[in-house]
Amino acid sequence: MDLPVMPPVAPMLAKAVAQIPDVGHVEPKWDGFRTIVFRDGDEVVLGSRNERPLTRYFPELVEAIRANSPARCVIDGEIVVVTGDRLDFEALQQRIHPADSRVRMLAAQTPSALVAFDLLALGDEDLTGLPFAERRARLVEALAAATDPVFVTPATADLEEAQRWFSTFEGAGLDGVVAKPLDGVYQPNKRAMFKIKHERTADCVVAGFRWHKSGDVVGSLLLGLYREDGRLQHVGVTSSFSMARRRELLDELAPYRDVDVADHPWGGEVSAGDRVPGAVSRWSSGKDLSFVPLRPELVVEVAYDHMEGDRFRHIPSFRRWRPDRDARSCTFDQLEQTLDYPFSEVVRAT
Repeated sequence: MDLPVMPPVAPMLAKAVAQIPDVGHVEPKWDGFRTIVFRDGDEVVLGSRNERPLTRYFPELVEAIRANSPARCVIDGEIVVVTGDRLDFEALQQRIHPADSRVRMLAAQTPSALVAFDLLALGDEDLTGLPFAERRARLVEALAAATDPVFVTPATADLEEAQRWFSTFEGAGLDGVVAKPLDGVYQPNKRAMFKIKHERTADCVVAGFRWHKSGDVVGSLLLGLYREDGRLQHVGVTSSFSMARRRELLDELAPYRDVDVADHPWGGEVSAGDRVPGAVSRWSSGKDLSFVPLRPELVVEVAYDHMEGDRFRHIPSFRRWRPDRDARSCTFDQLEQTLDYPFSEVVRAT
């Protein structure tokens, strides 16, 4: 491979802001695997945010890139999987598997797509020093003939339209919008863009905790919500605490540790489809996933962006204890329901 921009390249990042800034360009924030695509003829490398290649996991996307991109180019974008006209991050995660036979099977069952949003090189030209407005124009031109599953992300300069996208595109599995200054050069690993994500709050039951890797302090609180049938569903953890706060939490949780695991909602037998802490997967192999059970009586308010099925898609943030809430009142009903919006309409937006 011989390109003017060579792998590995750390992608340019975005910093979180509360409002959509008027910088001249807003596009959807895709919920997938960030990738920088390097193509030199038939040779294609899919770089990742941690600069490790994703190429072997997405053979069908490699073929699609060969068919839908210039012969020599470097493209910044997002790998996504679409199920039922909606982004499916859980299905995307399943695509990372060590066995080649399973990789090939999943490539056929849950094929991926590429949403392109920047062009770093074309032919012998390094475009990273050009303003984003020029790179965007070159990207649109370079992929003008591209077809499914390679797309150019839609974009708008209209703040009112951007706000509508922010509200409606979540129904297709997206988690916000990204604003990009039109005069900005490409800055690897720098937070030179702006991301605006949904933030909501939920009251959850704290039904256990895990120890911190450094020793005898709290590492994370295990969160649950009650289902309609009365079962307590594990929905995620909250874990961003200072070391001093981790020590305080140990004292605060101590009165609730007098519970036999056999009598705990997450001990013993569980029903099919229930998510319980401690289950081992290839993502957690080698990690200690044991937890200390607590009487499910404490209620905490957390801030989150959105749900992925029956769990928080990203780790929610601790806000405050809610001693005024009864744990049994912490149900899925409190969560805001987003209206469905088709992925196919998102990629056709202008």
